[in-house]
Amino acid sequence: MSKVRVLILRVAGTNCDLETAYAFEVAGADAELAHMNRLLEGSKRLLDYQVLAIPGGFSYGDDIGAGTVLANQLSIHLAEDMRRFLEQGKPVIGICNGFQALVKAGFLPAGIERKPGLATLASNDSAKFEDRWVYLKVERSHCIFLEGVDKLYLPVAHAEGKFMTADERMLGELERKGQVALRYVNEKGEVDGYPWNPNGSMGNIAGICDETGRIFGLMPHPERNVEMFHHPRWTRGEGSKEGDGMAVFRNAVRFAKEL
Repeated sequence: MSKVRVLILRVAGTNCDLETAYAFEVAGADAELAHMNRLLEGSKRLLDYQVLAIPGGFSYGDDIGAGTVLANQLSIHLAEDMRRFLEQGKPVIGICNGFQALVKAGFLPAGIERKPGLATLASNDSAKFEDRWVYLKVERSHCIFLEGVDKLYLPVAHAEGKFMTADERMLGELERKGQVALRYVNEKGEVDGYPWNPNGSMGNIAGICDETGRIFGLMPHPERNVEMFHHPRWTRGEGSKEGDGMAVFRNAVRFAKEL
């Protein structure tokens, strides 16, 4: 069987594309980096791939808000291709800036019907760029990227990572529908405040999925902990043979193979 083809979508300001591609390659996929302009001109086609990954960075300098310009491109210029891609049940992951773009474009939490304004990623409560490692509890959700995973230890690096819903009712809907995928917790696995929750997210939410579980967005960076030596205390014997983040990419590739 041929390898799963993964599109790593990049634009001006993307800076985590190589790490994301590497993680997918280790997971057994054929990962290809492609600039948004190649899709817009037609020399690359989204529908030729089985997985779409939107990595972290500062797309277009985040000049009018983190991920906003990229969100507009996804929801306007690539609207038809995105709709067809999702109709085919193909998985999409947005990491950090990619999460911001998926939320602002309305693909999260709404999914294929795309409803902007249900949630956003706002400035951190600390009013500064947070660059630290965080403990994450995997919640019972529909997320196909987190099957068989109960906890993660990953780094965050963002200034606008505070997950917020339009109102408390919307937050309750996400909880009820199994769309809350990840929460920030302390080292004991308990929901806690700053610095364990690095940005002040409502409900300590670090990642969500749509109702199908095939669109996943998270602020922490799984691609930055895929090797044993990526763990900040690996020389002390902490961590495992394979970094926590690899499970996310292996699950995506496994799911795509079964489509």
